Amino acid sequence: MFYTPATELARSIRDREISAREVVQAHLDRIERVNPQVNAVVTLTAERALREAHAADERLMTGAYAGPLHGLPVAHKDTHETAGIRTTLGSPIFADHVPVRDELLIERMRAAGVITLGKTNVPEFAAGSHTFNPVFGPTRNPYDLGRSAGGSSGGAAAALACGMHPIADGSDMGGSLRNPASFCNVVGFRPSPGRVPSWPSVAPWSTMGVQGPMARTVADAALLLSVMAGPDSRDPISLETPGETFGRPLDRDLTGLRVAWAPDLGGRVPVEPVVNEVLGEAAKVFADLGCEVEEACPDLTGADEVFRTLRAWEFELKMGELADEHAGRLKQSLVHNIEFGRALTGPDVGKAEILHAALYQRVREFFERYDALLAPVSQVVPFAADLEYPDEVAGRPMIDYLEWMGSAYFISATGCPAISVPGGFTPEGAETPGLPVGLQIIGPHRSDLAVLQIAHAFEQATMHHTRRPAL
Repeated sequence: MFYTPATELARSIRDREISAREVVQAHLDRIERVNPQVNAVVTLTAERALREAHAADERLMTGAYAGPLHGLPVAHKDTHETAGIRTTLGSPIFADHVPVRDELLIERMRAAGVITLGKTNVPEFAAGSHTFNPVFGPTRNPYDLGRSAGGSSGGAAAALACGMHPIADGSDMGGSLRNPASFCNVVGFRPSPGRVPSWPSVAPWSTMGVQGPMARTVADAALLLSVMAGPDSRDPISLETPGETFGRPLDRDLTGLRVAWAPDLGGRVPVEPVVNEVLGEAAKVFADLGCEVEEACPDLTGADEVFRTLRAWEFELKMGELADEHAGRLKQSLVHNIEFGRALTGPDVGKAEILHAALYQRVREFFERYDALLAPVSQVVPFAADLEYPDEVAGRPMIDYLEWMGSAYFISATGCPAISVPGGFTPEGAETPGLPVGLQIIGPHRSDLAVLQIAHAFEQATMHHTRRPAL
Protein backbone atom coordinates (compact mmCIF):
# COMPACT_ATOMS: atom_id res chain seq x y z
CA MET A 1 0.00 0.00 0.00
CA PHE A 2 2.79 2.46 0.81
CA TYR A 3 3.82 2.71 -2.88
CA THR A 4 0.26 2.91 -4.22
CA PRO A 5 -0.23 6.16 -6.21
CA ALA A 6 -2.09 8.90 -4.40
CA THR A 7 -4.69 9.08 -7.16
CA GLU A 8 -5.51 5.40 -6.63
CA LEU A 9 -5.47 5.64 -2.83
CA ALA A 10 -7.80 8.65 -2.92
CA ARG A 11 -10.25 6.81 -5.19
CA SER A 12 -10.16 3.66 -3.03
CA ILE A 13 -10.87 5.68 0.12
CA ARG A 14 -13.65 7.63 -1.59
CA ASP A 15 -15.26 4.41 -2.83
CA ARG A 16 -14.84 2.87 0.64
CA GLU A 17 -12.77 -0.03 -0.69
CA ILE A 18 -10.25 0.79 2.03
CA SER A 19 -10.47 2.97 5.11
CA ALA A 20 -8.47 6.10 5.83
CA ARG A 21 -7.46 4.50 9.13
CA GLU A 22 -5.96 1.51 7.29
CA VAL A 23 -4.05 3.83 4.96
CA VAL A 24 -2.72 5.96 7.80
CA GLN A 25 -1.74 2.93 9.88
CA ALA A 26 0.14 1.38 6.94
CA HIS A 27 2.16 4.57 6.47
CA LEU A 28 2.85 4.91 10.19
CA ASP A 29 4.15 1.33 10.15
CA ARG A 30 6.36 2.18 7.19
CA ILE A 31 7.74 5.24 8.99
CA GLU A 32 8.55 3.12 12.02
CA ARG A 33 10.44 0.61 9.85
CA VAL A 34 12.49 2.86 7.57
CA ASN A 35 12.63 6.37 9.00
CA PRO A 36 15.46 5.57 11.46
CA GLN A 37 17.69 4.90 8.44
CA VAL A 38 16.97 8.11 6.53
CA ASN A 39 15.76 10.63 9.16
CA ALA A 40 13.12 12.15 6.92
CA VAL A 41 10.15 12.55 9.31
CA VAL A 42 11.38 14.50 12.32
CA THR A 43 8.13 15.15 14.20
CA LEU A 44 5.50 12.41 14.28
CA THR A 45 1.85 12.92 15.29
CA ALA A 46 0.70 9.31 15.12
CA GLU A 47 -2.15 9.39 17.66
CA ARG A 48 -3.58 12.58 16.21
CA ALA A 49 -3.34 11.12 12.69
CA LEU A 50 -5.25 7.99 13.69
CA ARG A 51 -7.95 10.08 15.36
CA GLU A 52 -8.28 12.19 12.22
CA ALA A 53 -8.41 9.07 10.06
CA HIS A 54 -11.20 7.61 12.18
CA ALA A 55 -13.12 10.89 11.88
CA ALA A 56 -12.54 10.92 8.11
CA ASP A 57 -14.02 7.43 7.82
CA GLU A 58 -17.02 8.42 9.92
CA ARG A 59 -17.65 11.50 7.77
CA LEU A 60 -17.44 9.47 4.59
CA MET A 61 -20.07 7.03 5.88
CA THR A 62 -22.48 9.95 6.17
CA GLY A 63 -21.62 11.28 2.71
CA ALA A 64 -19.42 14.11 4.00
CA TYR A 65 -16.58 13.87 1.48
CA ALA A 66 -13.94 16.49 2.32
CA GLY A 67 -12.32 16.72 -1.09
CA PRO A 68 -9.79 15.15 -3.47
CA LEU A 69 -7.27 14.40 -0.70
CA HIS A 70 -9.77 12.83 1.71
CA GLY A 71 -7.90 10.44 4.01
CA LEU A 72 -4.45 10.81 2.41
CA PRO A 73 -1.60 11.03 4.96
CA VAL A 74 1.08 13.72 4.66
CA ALA A 75 4.00 14.88 6.78
CA HIS A 76 4.43 18.60 6.08
CA LYS A 77 7.67 20.46 5.43
CA ASP A 78 9.08 21.76 8.71
CA THR A 79 9.11 25.35 7.45
CA HIS A 80 5.34 25.33 6.85
CA GLU A 81 3.39 26.45 9.89
CA THR A 82 0.99 23.86 11.29
CA ALA A 83 -1.42 24.67 14.10
CA GLY A 84 -0.60 22.77 17.26
CA ILE A 85 2.36 20.90 15.73
CA ARG A 86 5.99 21.83 16.32
CA THR A 87 7.52 23.76 13.42
CA THR A 88 11.26 24.23 13.94
CA LEU A 89 12.53 25.56 10.58
CA GLY A 90 15.56 23.38 11.34
CA SER A 91 16.81 26.00 13.82
CA PRO A 92 17.59 25.70 17.54
CA ILE A 93 15.95 29.11 17.89
CA PHE A 94 12.59 27.54 16.98
CA ALA A 95 13.17 24.05 18.37
CA ASP A 96 10.08 24.33 20.57
CA HIS A 97 7.97 26.60 18.35
CA VAL A 98 4.32 25.51 18.05
CA PRO A 99 2.24 27.73 15.73
CA VAL A 100 -1.31 28.66 16.67
CA ARG A 101 -2.63 28.51 13.09
CA ASP A 102 -2.02 26.79 9.77
CA GLU A 103 -0.50 28.80 6.95
CA LEU A 104 -2.55 29.02 3.77
CA LEU A 105 -0.94 26.03 2.02
CA ILE A 106 -1.66 23.71 4.97
CA GLU A 107 -5.10 25.22 5.41
CA ARG A 108 -6.01 24.25 1.84
CA MET A 109 -4.59 20.75 2.09
CA ARG A 110 -6.41 20.00 5.31
CA ALA A 111 -9.66 21.44 3.95
CA ALA A 112 -9.31 18.97 1.06
CA GLY A 113 -9.08 16.05 3.49
CA VAL A 114 -5.36 15.56 4.19
CA ILE A 115 -4.42 13.84 7.44
CA THR A 116 -1.25 15.18 9.04
CA LEU A 117 1.37 12.62 10.05
CA GLY A 118 3.96 15.12 11.28
CA LYS A 119 6.80 17.19 9.78
CA THR A 120 9.69 16.49 7.39
CA ASN A 121 13.29 17.60 7.79
CA VAL A 122 14.80 20.74 6.24
CA PRO A 123 18.10 22.63 6.21
CA GLU A 124 18.29 25.48 8.71
CA PHE A 125 15.72 28.07 7.55
CA ALA A 126 15.49 26.10 4.27
CA ALA A 127 18.79 27.64 3.15
CA GLY A 128 20.75 25.36 0.85
CA SER A 129 20.05 22.20 -1.10
CA HIS A 130 21.38 19.69 1.44
CA THR A 131 19.10 18.76 4.34
CA PHE A 132 20.92 18.91 7.66
CA ASN A 133 20.49 21.05 10.76
CA PRO A 134 21.59 21.17 14.41
CA VAL A 135 18.13 20.16 15.69
CA PHE A 136 17.62 16.86 13.88
CA GLY A 137 20.81 16.17 11.94
CA PRO A 138 20.99 15.11 8.27
CA THR A 139 18.45 13.38 6.08
CA ARG A 140 20.03 10.54 4.10
CA ASN A 141 19.43 9.46 0.55
CA PRO A 142 17.32 6.29 0.38
CA TYR A 143 19.30 5.02 -2.64
CA ASP A 144 22.64 5.39 -0.80
CA LEU A 145 22.51 6.18 2.91
CA GLY A 146 25.95 7.77 2.79
CA ARG A 147 24.70 10.50 0.46
CA SER A 148 22.56 13.64 0.60
CA ALA A 149 18.83 13.63 -0.06
CA GLY A 150 19.09 17.19 -1.37
CA GLY A 151 17.08 20.07 -0.03
CA SER A 152 15.52 22.10 1.19
CA SER A 153 12.54 19.76 0.82
CA GLY A 154 14.91 16.84 1.40
CA GLY A 155 12.92 15.21 4.17
CA ALA A 156 9.81 15.28 1.99
CA ALA A 157 11.63 13.77 -1.01
CA ALA A 158 13.26 10.99 1.03
CA ALA A 159 9.96 10.15 2.73
CA LEU A 160 8.22 9.89 -0.64
CA ALA A 161 10.97 7.67 -2.05
CA CYS A 162 10.64 5.35 0.96
CA GLY A 163 6.84 5.13 0.87
CA MET A 164 6.28 7.05 4.12
CA HIS A 165 3.57 9.18 2.52
CA PRO A 166 2.11 9.43 -1.02
CA ILE A 167 2.31 13.20 -1.61
CA ALA A 168 4.16 16.09 0.03
CA ASP A 169 4.18 19.87 0.19
CA GLY A 170 7.38 21.80 -0.36
CA SER A 171 8.81 25.14 -1.38
CA ASP A 172 11.38 26.26 -3.93
CA MET A 173 13.52 29.37 -4.23
CA GLY A 174 16.76 28.05 -5.68
CA GLY A 175 15.69 24.47 -6.40
CA SER A 176 14.27 23.26 -3.10
CA LEU A 177 11.50 21.22 -4.74
CA ARG A 178 13.53 20.16 -7.78
CA ASN A 179 16.97 19.25 -6.37
CA PRO A 180 15.75 16.79 -3.71
CA ALA A 181 13.32 15.28 -6.21
CA SER A 182 16.27 14.70 -8.56
CA PHE A 183 18.37 13.16 -5.78
CA CYS A 184 15.55 10.85 -4.58
CA ASN A 185 13.92 9.78 -7.87
CA VAL A 186 10.61 11.53 -7.23
CA VAL A 187 8.72 14.44 -8.80
CA GLY A 188 9.10 18.04 -7.63
CA PHE A 189 7.19 20.84 -9.37
CA ARG A 190 8.09 24.53 -9.10
CA PRO A 191 4.89 26.29 -10.25
CA SER A 192 4.71 29.75 -11.74
CA PRO A 193 4.91 32.54 -9.14
CA GLY A 194 1.39 33.17 -7.86
CA ARG A 195 0.09 29.76 -8.95
CA VAL A 196 0.11 28.60 -5.32
CA PRO A 197 -0.78 31.58 -3.13
CA SER A 198 1.23 32.10 0.03
CA TRP A 199 0.14 33.64 3.31
CA PRO A 200 1.35 35.02 5.63
CA SER A 201 4.41 36.60 3.97
CA VAL A 202 6.53 39.66 4.72
CA ALA A 203 7.47 39.90 1.02
CA PRO A 204 4.25 38.98 -0.82
CA TRP A 205 5.31 40.66 -4.08
CA SER A 206 8.43 38.52 -4.42
CA THR A 207 8.53 36.00 -7.28
CA MET A 208 11.68 34.13 -6.21
CA GLY A 209 10.26 31.71 -3.65
CA VAL A 210 7.20 29.57 -4.43
CA GLN A 211 5.39 26.67 -2.82
CA GLY A 212 4.40 23.54 -4.68
CA PRO A 213 3.82 19.78 -4.75
CA MET A 214 6.05 16.72 -4.58
CA ALA A 215 4.99 13.15 -5.32
CA ARG A 216 6.17 9.87 -6.84
CA THR A 217 4.25 10.45 -10.08
CA VAL A 218 3.40 13.51 -12.13
CA ALA A 219 -0.32 12.74 -11.85
CA ASP A 220 -0.04 12.67 -8.06
CA ALA A 221 1.79 16.01 -8.08
CA ALA A 222 -0.97 17.44 -10.27
CA LEU A 223 -3.60 16.11 -7.86
CA LEU A 224 -1.96 17.98 -5.00
CA LEU A 225 -1.52 21.11 -7.14
CA SER A 226 -5.26 21.06 -7.84
CA VAL A 227 -5.76 21.71 -4.14
CA MET A 228 -2.84 24.10 -3.62
CA ALA A 229 -3.56 26.34 -6.62
CA GLY A 230 -6.22 28.98 -7.15
CA PRO A 231 -6.66 32.63 -6.22
CA ASP A 232 -6.64 34.00 -2.71
CA SER A 233 -7.09 37.68 -1.83
CA ARG A 234 -4.42 37.44 0.88
CA ASP A 235 -1.72 36.99 -1.79
CA PRO A 236 -1.45 40.00 -4.14
CA ILE A 237 0.15 38.00 -6.98
CA SER A 238 -2.09 34.93 -6.83
CA LEU A 239 -3.28 33.77 -10.26
CA GLU A 240 -6.96 33.48 -11.12
CA THR A 241 -6.90 30.00 -12.72
CA PRO A 242 -8.88 27.63 -10.47
CA GLY A 243 -6.99 24.74 -8.93
CA GLU A 244 -9.38 22.20 -10.44
CA THR A 245 -7.70 22.84 -13.80
CA PHE A 246 -4.80 20.67 -12.71
CA GLY A 247 -6.91 17.74 -11.55
CA ARG A 248 -7.82 16.66 -15.08
CA PRO A 249 -6.15 13.78 -16.96
CA LEU A 250 -2.67 14.69 -18.20
CA ASP A 251 -2.54 12.51 -21.33
CA ARG A 252 -1.27 14.43 -24.37
CA ASP A 253 0.18 13.58 -27.77
CA LEU A 254 3.60 15.26 -28.03
CA THR A 255 3.94 14.82 -31.79
CA GLY A 256 5.41 17.96 -33.33
CA LEU A 257 6.35 19.54 -30.00
CA ARG A 258 9.41 21.78 -30.37
CA VAL A 259 11.86 20.85 -27.61
CA ALA A 260 15.19 22.49 -26.76
CA TRP A 261 17.89 20.54 -24.90
CA ALA A 262 20.39 22.59 -22.86
CA PRO A 263 22.88 20.18 -21.22
CA ASP A 264 24.82 22.99 -19.46
CA LEU A 265 22.41 25.92 -19.87
CA GLY A 266 24.33 27.34 -22.77
CA GLY A 267 27.74 26.85 -21.16
CA ARG A 268 26.79 28.80 -18.04
CA VAL A 269 27.08 25.96 -15.49
CA PRO A 270 29.52 23.06 -15.11
CA VAL A 271 27.82 19.66 -15.06
CA GLU A 272 29.30 16.31 -14.05
CA PRO A 273 29.72 14.21 -17.22
CA VAL A 274 27.74 11.29 -15.80
CA VAL A 275 24.70 13.55 -15.28
CA ASN A 276 24.52 14.48 -18.94
CA GLU A 277 25.33 10.97 -20.05
CA VAL A 278 22.11 9.89 -18.35
CA LEU A 279 20.09 12.90 -19.48
CA GLY A 280 21.36 12.73 -23.04
CA GLU A 281 19.51 9.42 -23.29
CA ALA A 282 16.48 11.03 -21.70
CA ALA A 283 16.43 13.75 -24.32
CA LYS A 284 16.29 11.10 -27.04
CA VAL A 285 13.02 9.84 -25.58
CA PHE A 286 11.32 13.02 -26.74
CA ALA A 287 12.36 12.33 -30.32
CA ASP A 288 10.82 8.88 -29.97
CA LEU A 289 7.64 10.57 -28.76
CA GLY A 290 7.48 12.58 -31.99
CA CYS A 291 9.06 15.81 -30.80
CA GLU A 292 11.46 17.99 -32.75
CA VAL A 293 14.52 18.10 -30.47
CA GLU A 294 17.56 20.32 -30.89
CA GLU A 295 20.26 21.71 -28.64
CA ALA A 296 19.42 25.31 -27.72
CA CYS A 297 19.16 27.54 -24.65
CA PRO A 298 17.74 30.98 -23.94
CA ASP A 299 20.20 33.76 -23.18
CA LEU A 300 20.44 33.62 -19.38
CA THR A 301 22.71 36.65 -19.01
CA GLY A 302 22.21 38.23 -15.61
CA ALA A 303 20.28 35.30 -14.11
CA ASP A 304 23.00 34.66 -11.52
CA GLU A 305 23.11 38.28 -10.36
CA VAL A 306 19.33 38.56 -10.34
CA PHE A 307 18.91 35.49 -8.16
CA ARG A 308 21.75 36.22 -5.75
CA THR A 309 20.81 39.87 -5.27
CA LEU A 310 17.08 39.40 -4.79
CA ARG A 311 17.59 36.32 -2.61
CA ALA A 312 20.03 38.16 -0.32
CA TRP A 313 17.67 41.14 -0.11
CA GLU A 314 14.81 38.83 0.89
CA PHE A 315 16.92 36.90 3.40
CA GLU A 316 17.94 40.10 5.16
CA LEU A 317 14.34 41.31 5.12
CA LYS A 318 13.08 38.11 6.71
CA MET A 319 15.94 37.19 9.04
CA GLY A 320 18.08 40.27 9.64
CA GLU A 321 16.57 41.10 13.02
CA LEU A 322 16.63 37.44 14.00
CA ALA A 323 20.36 37.26 13.24
CA ASP A 324 20.97 40.29 15.46
CA GLU A 325 18.86 38.95 18.30
CA HIS A 326 20.44 35.48 18.19
CA ALA A 327 24.01 36.26 17.18
CA GLY A 328 26.09 33.13 16.75
CA ARG A 329 23.10 30.79 16.51
CA LEU A 330 22.65 30.77 12.73
CA LYS A 331 24.83 28.75 10.36
CA GLN A 332 27.63 30.79 8.87
CA SER A 333 26.57 30.47 5.23
CA LEU A 334 23.18 31.92 6.17
CA VAL A 335 24.84 34.79 8.05
CA HIS A 336 26.92 35.56 4.95
CA ASN A 337 23.75 35.81 2.84
CA ILE A 338 22.16 38.18 5.36
CA GLU A 339 25.32 40.31 5.43
CA PHE A 340 25.31 40.44 1.65
CA GLY A 341 21.71 41.62 1.77
CA ARG A 342 22.60 44.37 4.23
CA ALA A 343 25.43 45.59 2.02
CA LEU A 344 23.13 46.05 -0.97
CA THR A 345 22.32 49.58 -2.04
CA GLY A 346 19.21 50.85 -3.76
CA PRO A 347 21.05 50.95 -7.12
CA ASP A 348 22.17 47.33 -6.56
CA VAL A 349 18.58 46.17 -6.22
CA GLY A 350 17.53 48.44 -9.07
CA LYS A 351 20.15 46.91 -11.37
CA ALA A 352 18.92 43.42 -10.46
CA GLU A 353 15.37 44.42 -11.39
CA ILE A 354 16.54 45.83 -14.74
CA LEU A 355 18.40 42.59 -15.46
CA HIS A 356 15.36 40.64 -14.35
CA ALA A 357 13.09 42.48 -16.76
CA ALA A 358 15.47 41.90 -19.68
CA LEU A 359 15.82 38.21 -18.76
CA TYR A 360 12.05 37.79 -18.79
CA GLN A 361 11.75 39.24 -22.30
CA ARG A 362 14.56 37.10 -23.74
CA VAL A 363 13.06 33.94 -22.27
CA ARG A 364 9.60 34.90 -23.53
CA GLU A 365 11.01 35.30 -27.04
CA PHE A 366 12.84 31.96 -26.77
CA PHE A 367 9.57 30.20 -26.02
CA GLU A 368 8.03 31.66 -29.15
CA ARG A 369 10.36 29.24 -31.00
CA TYR A 370 10.20 26.30 -28.56
CA ASP A 371 7.45 24.67 -26.54
CA ALA A 372 9.68 23.27 -23.79
CA LEU A 373 13.26 23.38 -22.53
CA LEU A 374 15.07 20.34 -21.12
CA ALA A 375 18.03 20.71 -18.75
CA PRO A 376 19.68 19.00 -15.80
CA VAL A 377 17.97 19.60 -12.48
CA SER A 378 21.24 19.20 -10.56
CA GLN A 379 24.78 19.62 -11.81
CA VAL A 380 25.94 16.70 -9.65
CA VAL A 381 24.73 13.32 -8.49
CA PRO A 382 23.90 12.98 -4.78
CA PHE A 383 27.05 13.81 -2.83
CA ALA A 384 28.37 12.65 0.54
CA ALA A 385 26.00 13.50 3.40
CA ASP A 386 28.85 14.73 5.60
CA LEU A 387 29.66 17.57 3.17
CA GLU A 388 27.91 20.92 3.43
CA TYR A 389 28.03 21.23 -0.36
CA PRO A 390 30.19 20.03 -3.28
CA ASP A 391 33.37 22.12 -3.38
CA GLU A 392 33.86 21.50 -7.09
CA VAL A 393 31.79 20.42 -10.08
CA ALA A 394 33.41 18.89 -13.16
CA GLY A 395 36.77 20.18 -11.95
CA ARG A 396 35.57 23.75 -11.36
CA PRO A 397 35.81 25.03 -7.75
CA MET A 398 32.55 26.29 -6.26
CA ILE A 399 32.72 29.73 -4.65
CA ASP A 400 29.96 29.01 -2.10
CA TYR A 401 27.07 26.75 -1.17
CA LEU A 402 24.87 28.20 -3.92
CA GLU A 403 26.93 27.89 -7.08
CA TRP A 404 26.47 24.14 -7.52
CA MET A 405 22.70 24.74 -7.76
CA GLY A 406 22.89 27.15 -10.71
CA SER A 407 21.13 24.73 -13.05
CA ALA A 408 18.05 25.13 -10.83
CA TYR A 409 18.27 28.72 -9.61
CA PHE A 410 18.99 30.23 -13.04
CA ILE A 411 15.56 28.88 -13.97
CA SER A 412 14.02 30.31 -10.79
CA ALA A 413 15.12 33.76 -11.96
CA THR A 414 13.21 33.35 -15.23
CA GLY A 415 9.85 32.91 -13.50
CA CYS A 416 9.05 29.88 -15.65
CA PRO A 417 7.32 26.75 -14.30
CA ALA A 418 9.77 23.85 -14.02
CA ILE A 419 9.51 20.24 -12.95
CA SER A 420 12.00 17.61 -11.87
CA VAL A 421 10.98 14.19 -13.16
CA PRO A 422 12.98 10.96 -12.76
CA GLY A 423 15.39 10.91 -15.71
CA GLY A 424 17.35 7.72 -15.14
CA PHE A 425 20.17 6.32 -13.03
CA THR A 426 23.94 6.38 -13.14
CA PRO A 427 25.65 3.05 -13.90
CA GLU A 428 26.10 0.76 -10.93
CA GLY A 429 29.67 0.08 -9.80
CA ALA A 430 31.29 -2.47 -7.54
CA GLU A 431 30.88 -0.17 -4.53
CA THR A 432 28.43 2.40 -5.86
CA PRO A 433 24.72 1.82 -6.45
CA GLY A 434 22.98 3.46 -9.37
CA LEU A 435 22.06 6.99 -8.31
CA PRO A 436 18.98 8.95 -9.44
CA VAL A 437 19.30 11.77 -11.96
CA GLY A 438 16.42 14.18 -12.48
CA LEU A 439 15.42 15.75 -15.78
CA GLN A 440 14.24 19.36 -15.60
CA ILE A 441 11.39 20.28 -17.94
CA ILE A 442 10.76 24.01 -18.24
CA GLY A 443 7.88 25.71 -20.00
CA PRO A 444 6.87 29.23 -21.02
CA HIS A 445 5.58 31.61 -18.39
CA ARG A 446 2.43 30.32 -16.69
CA SER A 447 2.33 27.12 -18.79
CA ASP A 448 2.07 24.94 -15.68
CA LEU A 449 -0.44 22.50 -17.12
CA ALA A 450 1.59 21.97 -20.30
CA VAL A 451 4.73 21.26 -18.24
CA LEU A 452 2.84 18.65 -16.24
CA GLN A 453 1.49 17.05 -19.42
CA ILE A 454 4.94 16.86 -21.03
CA ALA A 455 6.47 15.43 -17.86
CA HIS A 456 3.68 12.86 -17.61
CA ALA A 457 4.32 11.69 -21.17
CA PHE A 458 8.04 11.32 -20.49
CA GLU A 459 7.38 9.50 -17.21
CA GLN A 460 5.03 7.02 -18.83
CA ALA A 461 7.48 6.39 -21.68
CA THR A 462 10.40 5.65 -19.34
CA MET A 463 8.91 4.41 -16.03
CA HIS A 464 12.08 5.44 -14.15
CA HIS A 465 9.88 6.40 -11.22
CA THR A 466 9.08 2.74 -10.49
CA ARG A 467 12.64 1.93 -9.39
CA ARG A 468 12.61 1.81 -5.57
CA PRO A 469 15.39 2.09 -2.98
CA ALA A 470 16.52 -1.17 -1.35
CA LEU A 471 15.30 -0.40 2.16
